[in-house]
Amino acid sequence: MKSPALSFALALLLTAVLSRAAEVPTVTLPARQDFQLFLLAGQSNMAGRGKLDDESRTPKPRIYALNKAGQWQPAVDPLHWDRPAAGTGLGRPFAEIIAARFPSTSIGLIPAAWGGSPISSWAPGKEHAQTKSHPYDDAIAIAKRAMQDGTLQAILWHQGESDAILTDAGEYEKRLVELITSLRTELGAPELPFLIGQLGRFPAKPWTPGHEIVNAAHQAVAKKLKNVRFVPAENMTSADHLHFDTPSLRVLAKGYAEAYLDILGAGKR
Repeated sequence: MKSPALSFALALLLTAVLSRAAEVPTVTLPARQDFQLFLLAGQSNMAGRGKLDDESRTPKPRIYALNKAGQWQPAVDPLHWDRPAAGTGLGRPFAEIIAARFPSTSIGLIPAAWGGSPISSWAPGKEHAQTKSHPYDDAIAIAKRAMQDGTLQAILWHQGESDAILTDAGEYEKRLVELITSLRTELGAPELPFLIGQLGRFPAKPWTPGHEIVNAAHQAVAKKLKNVRFVPAENMTSADHLHFDTPSLRVLAKGYAEAYLDILGAGKR
């Protein structure tokens, strides 16, 4: 039986062959050492459900993303393809900040978020039935594909809404530590920066005790593990009381960028 990672890799190859006739903008990638890669992982708020606008659809110099066929193209939203509702996310505005900070480099975004995926599906061999994906194995496969062309710099993580129920929340901290450790091991980067975004807190839909437990776990893991940071997301807005809207995603992207730059400034300690 094929492993999920092999199945995903074969699916990428098949999609690439079938889509040769489709128009994919030709990009000239920089030298490998000048191509900084960031893996976007988690569930729908990382995939992005913000309303698309002209800003999100406009390509920016030196910012690329892998598409469903495993090809690099200018990064325009939606970056993800997990669900038809995919829209604007935080990956692109994050990349713009990092590209401005490092003008001699280019940024490559690796979309690997799946809407609705609980953390239990982010383990080797596990399936997320709703999206017919294997979140962990697929993330490893697409990250390794991207790493043929550049250097992985960090993982941006936003996930936890699906685990904010009392039957699951108590296991969240343990599972997140295991996930970070496993991703770092498989990607050959034991101290890879890992950025954790706070769950959305919207007045029209107050947090449950499960949300509080997941939030505490996010902060505890950031304190416990090296090169892990917690990114606050207070006073954000939402159109549906679950997903960050486009303006809030851009504010949150700034928080992720500041957290990443803080790790760099601290000598990755």
